[in-house]
Amino acid sequence: MRIDNGIRLVLPKEGIYWKDAAWLALGISLNARAITTKNPAGTTISVISLKAPLSDYRSEVAALAMNYWCIEEFGLEKNDVVAKFDPASSDYVFNWNGLTDPFRDPFNH
Repeated sequence: MRIDNGIRLVLPKEGIYWKDAAWLALGISLNARAITTKNPAGTTISVISLKAPLSDYRSEVAALAMNYWCIEEFGLEKNDVVAKFDPASSDYVFNWNGLTDPFRDPFNH
């Protein structure tokens, strides 16, 4: 899967849910410029497996995990990607580096 110029994501051979694939891609894309700067010849990121307890799982967690992995693996500066529990709504609130809707296509709006 092509994420950005020179950055590719290889998904697990056994497959994963489409939402997980999309969120993994987002986690990489949040760091794409910095990864390309560090590795201008190109980067392939292979996910061997994606496993998590299903009781409280949300697909957004795949993006959080990939974001933090990229920061650690490539020695990147930390960003503002976080999840916080909001007691008022009994739900998690995600911050995607200032993006309110990370999958909004700016060319279709």
